[in-house]
Amino acid sequence: MRKITNLKVPQADKSEDENNLFSMVLDENGIILSIDKTSKMESSYDEDWCGDWLSPRAIDLQINGGLGISFTDLTFNKIPKLLTLLDRLWLDGVEGICPTFVSCSLDQFQLGMEVLKETKKHTSINRCRLLGAHMEGPFLSDLYSGAHDIENICKPSISALNERIKGFEEDIALMTLAPEVKGSFDVIARLRELNIVVSLGHSSADFDSAMKAFDNGVSMVTHTFNAMKGLHHRAIGPIGAALRRDDVFLGLIGDGVHVHSDMIRFLKTLAPKQIVLVSDAISAYGLGDGSFCWDKRLIRVKDGSCRLPNETIAGSTLPLLDACKKIASWINDPSSAIWMATLAPRMVLSQKKMTVKSFFVGKNIQSLLRWKMNSCNHQLSWQMAA
Repeated sequence: MRKITNLKVPQADKSEDENNLFSMVLDENGIILSIDKTSKMESSYDEDWCGDWLSPRAIDLQINGGLGISFTDLTFNKIPKLLTLLDRLWLDGVEGICPTFVSCSLDQFQLGMEVLKETKKHTSINRCRLLGAHMEGPFLSDLYSGAHDIENICKPSISALNERIKGFEEDIALMTLAPEVKGSFDVIARLRELNIVVSLGHSSADFDSAMKAFDNGVSMVTHTFNAMKGLHHRAIGPIGAALRRDDVFLGLIGDGVHVHSDMIRFLKTLAPKQIVLVSDAISAYGLGDGSFCWDKRLIRVKDGSCRLPNETIAGSTLPLLDACKKIASWINDPSSAIWMATLAPRMVLSQKKMTVKSFFVGKNIQSLLRWKMNSCNHQLSWQMAA
């Protein structure tokens, strides 16, 4: 039996982190038997974590590829490279990903989904897991296509949806669409029947159309601020609509390029319990700076920022937990930053049906992370909890 006291679990709001001390008991195999709030030093406990945080590994709801491969361009002979990517992601602190398909052809999508099904047969303990896919498109706004190939964007309809996802209904976790486009609400209703999370993104929605979408089952915003109308003092748009609610999560790319660090701090003040960090990593993840082929187009990576030749931002190469550490510094709230990367995405996928204890009890501590704040340089760091 192993006993640990004076540990913290991540909290969405800084005010909730005060006196947020827990104690936990583990069996001889490192399985957590209990985790409970404590109000004083437990002298009978073996270890004192002195306020360090315990968290699950990260979940990445939006990642397009890495190490030279893209999920929209998968073939069966790329499975070994995909497994290498999953091993790399585990080392980068990521437990599971929603492999993201940007707008692509029907054949590309269905082949990619078949490859992912085959790859899941190679799951192992110390390897990042493939969760349900994230379909980022093709039912998007032409006006806010961003880095998507506009030729692969199409009008939403039940027939178009069924044609694309037939046979993969249980393999999809999340879909990004533009709810203001005619036909979207029929698609949203069908996706909700299938228990697929629906997110607003690449959208020209204004405040009213966004609120209508949220009322009809849309529960997330994809890469908030990017490829949508922004916050304006007379037209607060879809972001303002999401801020009016407590049932809509805000996906956020935390590299400081997609969204300025001061705007991230501002968003955290407005929506402390809604932000979910995503990497939006593309095929150049893990390859360093340089020029790479992406979706049959050239992508240029410099200092982790990815751009097309026309300077359109096209994803990131910053590891998700590196973004988490950056945000901890920008918002001066490490607990909340950890929550955004580790607990918030689990709440998105479970549709808020999880409790704090469910994140930890029954888990092996070797699969979890321990976070420390350096008292000298005030930098956040993580390591395996064991």
